[in-house]
Amino acid sequence: MEEIKFPCEACGAGLQYAPGTTVLKCAYCGHENPIPQGDQARIEELDYRAALQKLSSDQPVIESAAVKCSNCAAEFTFDPRVTAEDCPFCGTPLVLDETHKSVVFKPQSLLPFTLDDKQARERFAVWLNGLWFAPNKVKHYARQKSGLTGMYVPYWTYDCATISAYTGQRGEHYYETQSFTAYEDGKPVVYTQQVRHTRWYPATGTVFRDFDDVLVLASTSLPQAQAERLEPWDLASLVPYSEEYLSGFRAEAYHVDVEQGFSQAQAVMDRVVRADVRNDIGGDEQRIHSVQTRHERITFKHVLLPVYLAAYRYKDRVYRFVVNARTGEVQGERPYSAVKIALFVLAVAILIALAVMWAGGQTHQG
Repeated sequence: MEEIKFPCEACGAGLQYAPGTTVLKCAYCGHENPIPQGDQARIEELDYRAALQKLSSDQPVIESAAVKCSNCAAEFTFDPRVTAEDCPFCGTPLVLDETHKSVVFKPQSLLPFTLDDKQARERFAVWLNGLWFAPNKVKHYARQKSGLTGMYVPYWTYDCATISAYTGQRGEHYYETQSFTAYEDGKPVVYTQQVRHTRWYPATGTVFRDFDDVLVLASTSLPQAQAERLEPWDLASLVPYSEEYLSGFRAEAYHVDVEQGFSQAQAVMDRVVRADVRNDIGGDEQRIHSVQTRHERITFKHVLLPVYLAAYRYKDRVYRFVVNARTGEVQGERPYSAVKIALFVLAVAILIALAVMWAGGQTHQG
């Protein structure tokens, strides 16, 4: 697919999306082109089961230009003016030979960037300064290599109504007074205490729950734990997908398909359903024997969420960090310096020894 370009109306140079605005801005003359604003009502929820039926037939796919990392297999769009750079997910040097990624579902919506590159670097600097026990070489290297890549990461969202029939037991506590004998000064003394017991009663029922925008990461390049710690996302602010918002940024192609994504969404929903079941059983304790859940009115969206990424290598291992480009939340991986930790432990031990010596001197003086 040929790259879509947005020329400046004033000088003809390429425009880029200005984070936190609704305009494309020219880096050369400062001219701004407004982005047409779509109605949020246009963000369509797709029928999940109908989509699966189409997938089982000869559904046409969408071809998009992308580059694929040979190390971590991430696939994302790229700037054709650049011929070589590092993979933003794992730091592997790339030679940007164009490939084509086949996808079925185009994004329906996205959250635009609100933080620009400078603001993201400032957040990164604060994060780096908080790494007390990181090796100095890592801090220096990360600062030197602190080029950030703005990336739209793929997600699925699912809406669903669940009907869950359960069987289990409700436990109700009761107390009995029991006596016991203890010896004090060689003499027996009788005491009483309250001992808790539980009576169990059978419980059956049905619970209902409507789920809205259950979020599932559709990328295998971004670590799941880091992605979860970037939440929550302000999904109520999603805007209809528009190519203009991608100008100047990358977009990763999804690797987790819509059916795999729903399996992950089910796991999220099941945890909520089990909490509902426990609440419905009531009592002081609950035992759940079985839960049979029907999922109805399932719909989904393919959405893009904005992050800044960087990856650096230290002693043959890749360390990543990621910034939520809406909230500024930073999550990252870091090594630890055994020397710094040992020096810290030694310093604490010396301080404790000095405190003990000082306390001993005060005792003798008293």
